[in-house]
Amino acid sequence: MQIILMETIAKLGRLGEIVNVKSGYARNYLIPQKKAQRATEQAIAEFETKRAELEKKQADTQAAAQALADRLEGLMLQISQKTSSDGKLFGSVTNANIADALNEQGFVIEKSMVRMPHGQLKQVGDYPIKVALYGDISAQITVSVLGETEI
Repeated sequence: MQIILMETIAKLGRLGEIVNVKSGYARNYLIPQKKAQRATEQAIAEFETKRAELEKKQADTQAAAQALADRLEGLMLQISQKTSSDGKLFGSVTNANIADALNEQGFVIEKSMVRMPHGQLKQVGDYPIKVALYGDISAQITVSVLGETEI
C-alpha cells in the first residue's frame, strides 16, 4: 500500500515521502496514529498545503527530543534489586523498570523508548542502555544494577 508520511519515521522515511508498506502496518498502526495517510491525489494535494505547518511541528518535536537527549546522555541510573549471595537477581530489570526510574527523576520516557540489546538485566553490574527518543535521536545511559541481600 502506498502512503504519504506525516512525520519522519525511523527506518521508513522522512516527512512527505511516499513509501510502500504492508497494508496491515498502514491500516493498523500508521494511519490510526496519524503518522501517515493513504497516498491519493487528494491526500497529496492536502499535504502540500499543510507542509510548512507539519515541518515546523516536526522541527519543534526534534528540538525537544534533542534537548532531552543532551540531558540524558551519559546519565548513570541506579536500580536496586534483591539478589542471591552469588549476585544473581531475583527477577530481572526490564525496560519498564528503567522507564519508571527515569520518570521518577523527571524525564518523560515511555518503556518502548528503552532499547535493551541483550534483553533483560539479570546480574548485578553496569550496563549501557540506549534510549531512542525520536527518529534517529537517541541517548546512551548507564544502568547500574545494585544488589540487596537479605540477612
